[in-house]
Amino acid sequence: MSQYLMDTYARLPVAFTRGEGVWLWDAEGRRYLDAVAGVAVCGIGHAHPRLAEALCRQAQTLIHTSNLYRIPLQEELAARLCSLSGMDNAFFCNSGAEANEAAIKLARLYGHRRGIETPTIIVMERAFHGRTMATLTATGNRKVQAGFEPLLGGFARVPYNDVRAVEQVGEHNRDVVAVLVEPFQGEGGVQVPEATYLERLRAVCDRFGWLLMLDEVQCGIGRTGRWFAFQHTRMHPDVMTLAKGLGSGFPVGACLARGAAAQVFKPGTHGSTFGGGPLACTAALTTLAVMEEEGLLANAASMGHYMLQAFRERLGGVPGVVEVRGQGLMIGIELKRPCKELVERALAAGVLINVTLDSVIRLLPPLVIDRTQAQQVVDTVVAVVTEFLRDEAREAAS
Repeated sequence: MSQYLMDTYARLPVAFTRGEGVWLWDAEGRRYLDAVAGVAVCGIGHAHPRLAEALCRQAQTLIHTSNLYRIPLQEELAARLCSLSGMDNAFFCNSGAEANEAAIKLARLYGHRRGIETPTIIVMERAFHGRTMATLTATGNRKVQAGFEPLLGGFARVPYNDVRAVEQVGEHNRDVVAVLVEPFQGEGGVQVPEATYLERLRAVCDRFGWLLMLDEVQCGIGRTGRWFAFQHTRMHPDVMTLAKGLGSGFPVGACLARGAAAQVFKPGTHGSTFGGGPLACTAALTTLAVMEEEGLLANAASMGHYMLQAFRERLGGVPGVVEVRGQGLMIGIELKRPCKELVERALAAGVLINVTLDSVIRLLPPLVIDRTQAQQVVDTVVAVVTEFLRDEAREAAS
């Protein structure tokens, strides 16, 4: 019963009991089209039979041994991710926040080994990296930080999509060792930087000898139409963090590194009891296999393009709509005013959506979504947005 749960979530008044593909059913048997996918988690859809079978088979064989011993499935997953990304090695954990904690620790250790006593990481305004103390400090949202002071030192914040601001910090702060950035900001309102942003950051990091660390927890694993969002560019990061879609709902996170960054951690410098266990690695390996076999990268790119174009055609220029933006199946529709009530309006219409940063509708549907289902999302969202803006206009005029 809910009285035994800490009051940490403003949950919607619905409970789901079953899922299949893009669909969820509630306790009363009503069907919903899920355009949130557990916040960019269920990329291959709900209850994929390949994943269910693989997890059951592994659970009947071996669930946990710890990282005191070799875990062949972990080694296989590391090799697969490095092959897909061009990275050199991987550390496994259980969540995006843990993956980002690993990246932060790696950057600090990298700095100390270069003789820097107080290593500093440049982070971005409106960023979101997690809710542990270090990742909360790196996050650029005062609302989620409030009440948890004192926050940690060792971070310098600049505006997102502003390379010159990063350069200026480097010119005045000799303690900088890394830049931590999301290729596309999710919680920060589905922010899409200019096309050369990451490449220019790469050049700045190379000039100063810093690590470039990409948080791909939300935008990675096919979400934007490529395995990883940085692959829309011609650059490579030194460190990359993953989670969410990697396990299709089974908790798994990863911190990948290349070059000098891949040699920083040694036995005893970092660890995890559960990270990279047989079940988690089975979930991730199966997810990657299904995505490749079912062509989900191409589907994310094509369905995302279709939905973005449809939203721009039907909502672009509508009074009250600021912008439609996104990449692949990571779509944001920004309104001029707070619109959180749209979540319940869409729920009543049978579609699950999300609102972030108070005024940005965020859509993160499963990568298996087809044209008919995408059209249903577009039609429903356009209808609830149009009705919401009409109601707001009436109230303003009365």
